[in-house]
Amino acid sequence: MHEELNQFEKVGVWKLVKLPAGKRKLGTRWVFRNKQDSAGVIVRNKARLVVQGFRQIEGLDYDEVYAPVARLEAIRIFLAYASYMGFTVYKMDVKTAFLYGNVKEEIFVEQPPGFVHPDHPEYAYKLDKALYGLHQAPRAWKGSQSIERTSRC
Repeated sequence: MHEELNQFEKVGVWKLVKLPAGKRKLGTRWVFRNKQDSAGVIVRNKARLVVQGFRQIEGLDYDEVYAPVARLEAIRIFLAYASYMGFTVYKMDVKTAFLYGNVKEEIFVEQPPGFVHPDHPEYAYKLDKALYGLHQAPRAWKGSQSIERTSRC
């Protein structure tokens, strides 16, 4: 859990602020998962902080939802071309993909369970970047990827 929160600080995901009057904050929760090797032995315990996005209200908290999906035909064409050209294809697991997308909306979330600031327990985190569970996370991440691609050209 400390590793996840340290990653948030490193990337600049949020800032601890006093919740403005009239604003509401979304809940957060920890999701735990055991990573296993091929023999089924637990190698590592993982924790990920997610926002309770199901509490977001369409039209108030977000306008539209985006789900990035790769079509099966595109994957088949890519693998066929890679095989034909003799390319080596690697699998890549992006650990913090959605943490890099900037959010346009003003979103406040509760402090993580077990990590409430002792001097400011009533404060909330204002999100600068998307977190897992937000309806805006996939679109924010896609938008940051489009900006990065166009700036490299």
